[in-house]
Amino acid sequence: MKHYKFYIASILAILAVSCTKVIDLKLGNDTGKLVIEGNITDVSEPQYIKLSRNVAFNNTNTYPAVTGATVSVSDDKGNTYPFKEGPSGTYSINLMNGITGSTYNMTVLTNGASYTASSTMPSLIQLDSITAKTTALNSSKNQKEITVHFKDPAATANQYRFIMYVNNVQVKGVFAFNDDFTDGRYVHNELREDDIKIYPGDTVTVEMQCIDKIIYTYWLTLMQQLGTDRPGGAVAPSNPPTNITPATLGYFSAHTTQTKTIVIK
Repeated sequence: MKHYKFYIASILAILAVSCTKVIDLKLGNDTGKLVIEGNITDVSEPQYIKLSRNVAFNNTNTYPAVTGATVSVSDDKGNTYPFKEGPSGTYSINLMNGITGSTYNMTVLTNGASYTASSTMPSLIQLDSITAKTTALNSSKNQKEITVHFKDPAATANQYRFIMYVNNVQVKGVFAFNDDFTDGRYVHNELREDDIKIYPGDTVTVEMQCIDKIIYTYWLTLMQQLGTDRPGGAVAPSNPPTNITPATLGYFSAHTTQTKTIVIK
């Protein structure tokens, strides 16, 4: 569950959990733009970069695949990793794993244009546990809310993204946090969402990603202003801050990943 399709279809009023300024997105029905969704993780497994084109904001989000591109990733040690296409629009390499502290550079050549992006993989911060509790905000006394628990290291800037699944279905919420107010502390972050109600007997899985600053800004922008109507969340119809040059829709993220699963009691 490390790699996902990311789609976006509606605006939500989601409260920001950071002092970072809200970034306004000008959403419209501009179509046909290139969408790049790239992820490099620290786990030795296939790594994926997906290319597609966006559709109208008010249409069903079935993104046409971009085929026949040349896609590669290089690192700061001089290694180059070619990605092969298959299925259409999905480019991958087998059994590559990123290394924390290393910088990865993506290059995409398609339709005579070249797109590049760079991302540095942060250190792994251990996800200690996830727990469920009943809160006053829930309409049902049996409805639960998920909290993640981890120790943020002191004197370093850290950014985190969480992805949550309920009974193997990814919730629509986007969860991005930094340590502006929790540096060096033991952190208890609530993953508040109103997409899938959680009750005793449900199985909940949370993935924790340690992400670099610009990718944090990308996900925070979506968390503040956007919602999703399908699992994954989020290539916006108008671009949030991206690390891709020239600017297009999407992102390229080198991040650590880990998951924990609980059965709700």
